Amino acid sequence: MATPTGNDANLTAKRLNVLVYSGTGTTVDSVRHCLYTLRRLLAPNYAVTPVTGDMLLKEPWLGTCALLVIPGGADLGYGRTLNGAGNRRIAQFVRRGGKYLGFCAGGYYGCKRCEFEVGDKTMEVVGDRELGFFPGTCRGGAFPGFVYHSEAGARAAELSVSKEALSVGVLPEQFHSYYNGGGVFVDAAKFKEQGVEVLANYAERLNVDPGEEGAAAVVYCKVGDGAAVLTGPHPEYVLDGSHERYAANASTRFAAVNLDPKAGGPEFADVVKTIAADDKGRADFLKACLSKLGLQVAENDNAIPSLSSLHISGLKPEGPIETLALLAPDLEKEDDNEYLRDENDKFRIERPGAWNLDDLAKSLPQESSPGEGIVDYQAIIKRLVFHDDLPSSKLTPYFNHDAFYANLRHYQSESRLGASEFGTNLMYGEVVTSTNTILEKNTKLLRRLPNGFTATATVQVAGRGRGSNVWISPAGALIFSTVVRHPIEKIQSAPVVFIQYLAAMAIVKGIKSYAKGYEQIPVKLKWPNDVYALDPADPEQKRYTKICGILINSHFMSNEYISVVGIGLNATNVSPTTALTALAARYAAPGAAAAFPVTLEKLLARILTTFEDLYTRFLRTGFDRTFEEMYYEDWLHMHQIVTLEEEGGARARIQGITRDYGLLLAQELGFGDRPTGRVWQLQSDSNSFDFFRGLVKRKV
Repeated sequence: MATPTGNDANLTAKRLNVLVYSGTGTTVDSVRHCLYTLRRLLAPNYAVTPVTGDMLLKEPWLGTCALLVIPGGADLGYGRTLNGAGNRRIAQFVRRGGKYLGFCAGGYYGCKRCEFEVGDKTMEVVGDRELGFFPGTCRGGAFPGFVYHSEAGARAAELSVSKEALSVGVLPEQFHSYYNGGGVFVDAAKFKEQGVEVLANYAERLNVDPGEEGAAAVVYCKVGDGAAVLTGPHPEYVLDGSHERYAANASTRFAAVNLDPKAGGPEFADVVKTIAADDKGRADFLKACLSKLGLQVAENDNAIPSLSSLHISGLKPEGPIETLALLAPDLEKEDDNEYLRDENDKFRIERPGAWNLDDLAKSLPQESSPGEGIVDYQAIIKRLVFHDDLPSSKLTPYFNHDAFYANLRHYQSESRLGASEFGTNLMYGEVVTSTNTILEKNTKLLRRLPNGFTATATVQVAGRGRGSNVWISPAGALIFSTVVRHPIEKIQSAPVVFIQYLAAMAIVKGIKSYAKGYEQIPVKLKWPNDVYALDPADPEQKRYTKICGILINSHFMSNEYISVVGIGLNATNVSPTTALTALAARYAAPGAAAAFPVTLEKLLARILTTFEDLYTRFLRTGFDRTFEEMYYEDWLHMHQIVTLEEEGGARARIQGITRDYGLLLAQELGFGDRPTGRVWQLQSDSNSFDFFRGLVKRKV
């Protein structure tokens, strides 16, 4: 298997993704609890996202994943999807330094052997398991009464913590955890010489034989260069600090939290109350487990923020009014209010002049508030606030509309191609689900929006990425999505597939033309559309790291292609990877970073006008030789040698891309790396270029 050669770049993947398996065998509640809790404990250092079994089998996730989580459910279902190739990938991932976290059924699945409800003909599951991270048996249910898809056997299991194995933070002696069908790790203490440590024991008498030494409820297993933590109970459940509210209003307030006391029989409310009272201790324990696995845990629990209103403004005062007029045919009246009911979201329309400033301030919070447990963001009505003047800093304290439009005017005035559309109409939300989702998944809204309409946000709580790679969007990242209406008559001379290349070029050229002195910043293009930069923390090694991801979705409607170009760029945020501010401080001309500091408003205006200039020229010329030369100026891959997995492991040298449809050109190499004359053309939308391993492989 070849490693990349042919240039002096050294790219190493940073492990920033926490992947939660959501495929066959899992329960919806278990997946939701995993996502909710891990996002609170690990943001903004990691992107916590669900993945299907198909993604684990076929996507190149191993190099960028920090932690793979298998939640609760039924482990036979996991095996039906992952046995064989899937488990081999998981085991390889862990042995090579990855981390595995298995809750309940995920704990059974990570053991060498599973023994569940032995003797019960309707429930019994007995057999060996392929992963074998724990070299012994997980035996359950640890307590009686388990019923699938029910709270009948659920309980508040008392656990005692092995503090000697967990040296991070202040830990409780004991705490209660939600339990429903999990097992005990039999004789776990006997496997100490094989890298097993007991992190917590059950403190109550069990319904099964736990072995001769202890009753291990949570274990840590060293596996090659990696490790696994396996649990019998569910320490990830009800992590929200709601116990303080429970006594005051148990019948209504707590019902909105992750565990509903009404979900089981009369005794289940007491179970939930007991579990909720130990939320802090359980959170501290789970943090210690994650730290034991080597993850960077947030100092404080990250409350899930409320969605904010979506403020629509324009470079010209009439812009928002014109946009509102375009939406008029799809608006509905309800309770004296106007709504846009779309495919993914429902929007409430707030017209300009219909309220005073105090009313606007009250419109900022949404119906969801932080600390209320798992939120169904799709069910929340989003507010579209149309402004006939620029929103004040009181309404949008984290985004200065005056500064954005002033910079947009400046860069438009410098445009040689007459940039006048991209960014002229803007939607801003302090906290949104995803700028791409808001535009691309709501086709009624999308088909009415003008060319260049841009949505931006300070924080995304449900960001989208390509495949299993979700781009992290903490505060300080530049997050935006732009509507590009591509005419059908240009589809041959200017194929829509090139929009992804133009967007990536706009990022690089926008950064380098941000201000005098920034042209020296080493930012590069990774095929097909990611942006990398020379890591300022280790410049001597010439190690490049990802600073920007791009996601493009296109629809054909009204006799044109409408593309939503989503971009996430590390601008001023200090984590999870390097940011543009650090790059400017290290690589910009002396004094440039201090004289022209990076601001999101100016950077957005610069990238949008650069993007529009490139797109305008593209409509006129197509991806001609001049465009090709511009693209290669900042390309990472020229003459890189890769392995073609689908061609029997043949070695090939990257020669560039085609100017007709942007296909990757790979020239086959024979003995002594001499060209054989054979050339492959690989599609960017159906192939994966795993630069970190020097592979080109076709997805299936």
